[in-house]
Amino acid sequence: MINLIVWAADVGSVRRNNFGWCRASWQQESVGTTTGTDILAFASGVTDDLSDGKKVAIGFECPLFVPVADDPLFLTSARQGDGNRAWSAFGGAAALATGLAECVWIFEKIRLLAGVPIQPTFSWQELLSQEANLFIWEAFVSGSSKASSHRRDAETATRTFWAEYPEIAKANAVTAQNPYSLVGAALLRSGLTTDLSVLSEQCIVIKSQ
Repeated sequence: MINLIVWAADVGSVRRNNFGWCRASWQQESVGTTTGTDILAFASGVTDDLSDGKKVAIGFECPLFVPVADDPLFLTSARQGDGNRAWSAFGGAAALATGLAECVWIFEKIRLLAGVPIQPTFSWQELLSQEANLFIWEAFVSGSSKASSHRRDAETATRTFWAEYPEIAKANAVTAQNPYSLVGAALLRSGLTTDLSVLSEQCIVIKSQ
């Protein structure tokens, strides 16, 4: 087991207290979690773990990439694996729009506060091979897994991640042909990367349902 801490954020209005997060670590054969609602505490906590030399897997519960279909009739269609919850439908679109701003804000805080170089990646193998220290994934909490609070949804996402560990790549639940990475754009905007190829890479989606 690598020195890994899993974080997840259930995006939502900070002003209305609809942002929730969870930090989850493996502790003596079980997962220990801490939850909260403060977005700065989330960004600072991720930064502290990275600065302490830990690897971090950070997940956001919103669509992080969308397909750019050749046929314009399918430009807003669901991704493969979305099920009956298309990214462009009301709930998915609202979460996507909120996540656009919150992901950039969080990444900028990480860049400014971190005491170590940040090497982000969407590749689980790159994290395992010591080439990266920040693995970015999409959390997908739906159906009976949905809880009554944003903190609990974030906790569910982290526990599902640990349940799939270490076969994270195999656990990917959503794919898209010709993906446009919104989280890749956030990484570029925040200055955490200058690699333009992230705009056309999808991240791994871990689904709780």
